[in-house]
Amino acid sequence: MTSLPTPVTASESGPQLMKALAESVGRLRAHMCLLEVQSSPTLDGVLPRYVASARNLIHYLALRQHDIRLLQAQLAELGLSSLGRTEAHVLASVEAVLARLQQLGADVAGPPSPSGAPVSFEEGERLLTEHTAELLGPQPGGRDVRIMVTLPSEAATDYPMVHDLVTRGVDIMRINCAHDDPEAWAAMVHNVRQAQAELRRNCRIVMDLAGPKLRTGPMEPGDRIAVWRPRRDTQGRVTEPARVWLTAAGAPTPSPSGGAVAPLPDRWLPKLRLGDRISLVDLRGKKRRMAVVKPGIGGYWGELDQTAYVGPFTVLRAGRRLRSRLGDRDDTTPLGEVPARAQVLELNQGDTLVLTAAPIPGRPPVFGPHGEVEHPAHISCTLPEVFADVRVGDRVFFDDGKIGGAIVAANAGEVTVEVTQTGPKGAKLRADKGINLPDSALHISGLSEKDREDLAFIVDHVDIVELSFAEDMDTLTELMDYLAAHAGGRVGIVLKIETRRGFDRLPNLLLASMRQFPTGVMIARGDLAVECGWERMAEIQEEILWICEAAHVPAIWATQVLETMVKTGLPSRAEITDAASSERAECVMLNKGPHILAAVGALDDILRRMQEHQHKKSAMLRELKVSSGVLT
Repeated sequence: MTSLPTPVTASESGPQLMKALAESVGRLRAHMCLLEVQSSPTLDGVLPRYVASARNLIHYLALRQHDIRLLQAQLAELGLSSLGRTEAHVLASVEAVLARLQQLGADVAGPPSPSGAPVSFEEGERLLTEHTAELLGPQPGGRDVRIMVTLPSEAATDYPMVHDLVTRGVDIMRINCAHDDPEAWAAMVHNVRQAQAELRRNCRIVMDLAGPKLRTGPMEPGDRIAVWRPRRDTQGRVTEPARVWLTAAGAPTPSPSGGAVAPLPDRWLPKLRLGDRISLVDLRGKKRRMAVVKPGIGGYWGELDQTAYVGPFTVLRAGRRLRSRLGDRDDTTPLGEVPARAQVLELNQGDTLVLTAAPIPGRPPVFGPHGEVEHPAHISCTLPEVFADVRVGDRVFFDDGKIGGAIVAANAGEVTVEVTQTGPKGAKLRADKGINLPDSALHISGLSEKDREDLAFIVDHVDIVELSFAEDMDTLTELMDYLAAHAGGRVGIVLKIETRRGFDRLPNLLLASMRQFPTGVMIARGDLAVECGWERMAEIQEEILWICEAAHVPAIWATQVLETMVKTGLPSRAEITDAASSERAECVMLNKGPHILAAVGALDDILRRMQEHQHKKSAMLRELKVSSGVLT
């Protein structure tokens, strides 16, 4: 790396000042050209349409290898560009400053660019716009930023909901391969394509490969009691009824959303109709009534407005209309086998938790007669091979960072963790919760066997594939080779950056992915915040946006956008500010939830308003009505 000259001092002026500034900026330019030459083997493998963008990314990386804050201030004092808004056209920005310094009397000289003219100001904007359209579809009318929504399981059977999402302005539908199955995915794709055709509106479909999920294993079963509980606001009013999946006890179909299940006699299910009523007396002696509200694949959805505690012998009684179809002899039935509730581990700071390699169901600690811990709490993990990569002292986080700890002992069979971080009242750890090991260099394959099976569906049905936990070059190469062989360039790639190693390797991952067009990046802020630390999340988010703009690839702003609004219908003030900031990305992702339609409308309005005021890091100086007030 070349070094900048000694910073210009405040006492220097006139020709000396111009000379020193020109020398500093010239050395920046020389370093950019040198790194471009050194990167020739990488550039040779990039698709022709990405070569200019790859060169610009390399120029930006060269620029950011220096601390030029003092130089920026000195250039700004002269009314010149401070080089703070150069991402899309780095070398052109530097050369523009040099040209201006030459006009002011500086002697400017340097080698020509090894590849001719750099990416111009206009070309940088154009390339980002073109690459975004290639991956994410045409720009929506009146809005610069696309909106992506994760589809719930109900999207397989609820076409009106999908139609409404497209109507409201959703540009990309996301299907998570970690949920549902190919039959449900195919139904979702069909519904999206049908809505797209009916509304004559473009809507891309992306599928998210689950990746090697490091999660907690199962827990020992507890009692066989289910609680069907509606959501309520702070005043006790029901905001969302309890939803129960009604399925046949003899051949049950799992709940599409993983929620409550009510096994019914096989003879009942074919007789159910929308609007039917089913009453019961729960385990506390409370009378409750359920309405049948929606059909699904292999069952129906029922809803209750009051909490009900039920067990295997809770008696269900058919309402009048259902009873007329069943007959009086069949109008009552005991509830089928209620799944046992999984236990939870209640953890506090200072507790010990053992992670086991063997798939032993987790269980709480065992206490002795005097309250001493005889056996600490334990739970297995889904990828025990990582035990070979962890070391004493490495940090470990569970459930999106809600629980933190440090490894105090490790071997091939188990890892002992001292809990160091919980809420003030402790925290509950359940089965199937994420585990993050930010300090450990894990040697696990990025594509699981399930991912490889899911790819066969993806290449035939959707437009984009998301690579979860993108950090490994071999995994990216395997994915690109598969797409090249089976998709013929029809399927684009989105790199999900959700680990520290993925962030550190982002430039190299982008340069590699430029061999498979089109390409984008998702800022997966949930896992990334856990891996890098919440206090660094804003900084890292900005850096990813800058690198993506320098590479002219679209960035997707994801995780917890308007999350409270999606769940409850009302956003928090912080969420509105976050959504406004998301305008700097090319796409914003909303997660699924009961109020998703309202959240899409709110996000659409926020993005349209903000694009009048902000583009990337630049303020757009449109007329402000407040400025027309009379000063007195």
